Amino acid sequence: MRKINFCCLLPLASLILAGCVTTQPPSVIPLNSYQWHQHEQKLQQIEQFQISGSIAYFSNKQKTYARFFWQQYSEKSYRLLLTNPLGTIEFELRVQPEFTLLIDNRGKRHLSKDPQEIIQRLTGMWIPLDNLHQWMLGLPGKSHNFTLDDQYRLKQINYRQENQIWSVNYQSYTEGSTLPLPKRIELKTQEEKKRIKLKIDSWKLYPQSLNSGESPQSTTRATSKAKGIA
Repeated sequence: MRKINFCCLLPLASLILAGCVTTQPPSVIPLNSYQWHQHEQKLQQIEQFQISGSIAYFSNKQKTYARFFWQQYSEKSYRLLLTNPLGTIEFELRVQPEFTLLIDNRGKRHLSKDPQEIIQRLTGMWIPLDNLHQWMLGLPGKSHNFTLDDQYRLKQINYRQENQIWSVNYQSYTEGSTLPLPKRIELKTQEEKKRIKLKIDSWKLYPQSLNSGESPQSTTRATSKAKGIA
């Protein structure tokens, strides 16, 4: 306790009064809010999209920096391409409901039924691919434990996968568009201190008629760019 004397009585009194003013906790946005429900419905209508950006992966065992290109064809069909800072392809992952094909940087083909397992086995990176395309859109995926920001967008997700709990934090969204989309996302887990940082540079949303064998056309339904992010 501070020593009180006459000369500091008034300043101390003002400090006491200031200390009595309680800081209001941040308001909790209800998950059943109309605004979130409307935003969620718009995102759920997106079946096919294309994004590009950068990824940083950290764990106790490795650090990896790369550029990535992701093309989503349907709920269970997508293509992921990873290149190193020099532009050389590290691997290409093609996922279909029946199988997963990974082509490594030597051109060798690897088949599996589990995309997460094959990436972990061949690269050492454990990436939660089962939910990642939903999380990148700004949807909670299979998680029921999440919070919203004051704009009724996802703020944080907590999701248990096997023996790991992933925390997904949304650091920024695109601006100036009718449908805000994630721009910076960080995923982390305490187990082995895994951390994944995604910086999305560009978004393209395609009509639902785009098939897995087609190339992107100029019939882009919406495009949102987020370049120059530090």
